Amino acid sequence: MSSSRQRGMSLLEVVIFIVVLGIGITGMAILYNQLTLASVDPLVRKQAVAIANSLMEEIQLRPFTYCDPDDPLVFTAGSPAACATPEGIGAEGGETRYVDPRFDNVSDYAAFPAMAGSIQDINNNTIAGLAGYSATVAVAEASADFAVPGGVPLNEALRITVTVSGPGNVTAVLQGYRLRYAPNSP
Repeated sequence: MSSSRQRGMSLLEVVIFIVVLGIGITGMAILYNQLTLASVDPLVRKQAVAIANSLMEEIQLRPFTYCDPDDPLVFTAGSPAACATPEGIGAEGGETRYVDPRFDNVSDYAAFPAMAGSIQDINNNTIAGLAGYSATVAVAEASADFAVPGGVPLNEALRITVTVSGPGNVTAVLQGYRLRYAPNSP
């Protein structure tokens, strides 16, 4: 009699192999799912930055003077006391972003209503494809916390903060400054 030894795997070894393989495949599937979800993030982030940049540019293109831009002394007044209508933080005379009388000074955007759930153009039309995005604007006098470059006095600058939130908790925040230019001629 010769004893022959059988070769192969036992049932226990096969079950352990299947369990280990299943855990590995599950881990790979979870990783793939996370990568797929994150691949949309750059597009959402880029869109949020584009919206914030557009709003920032719109605001910074407005004048920042001692007087309301409708005041005849807007370009010559050397202080708010020299104005018939001094410009302060916030909108004057019912000004809005969307209808006449429109915001006509950087400081008016302190009264900017938040765009929640969608983005509107300058005529209050909802922009297609931007549902799920929200935007807020804050305008305040520059402070010592955020030094204005070039030694400009703090009361001669406004700090503008535009915050845009998008799908997937993506947020873009842009900050900029607008310096007072009057009584200098434009």
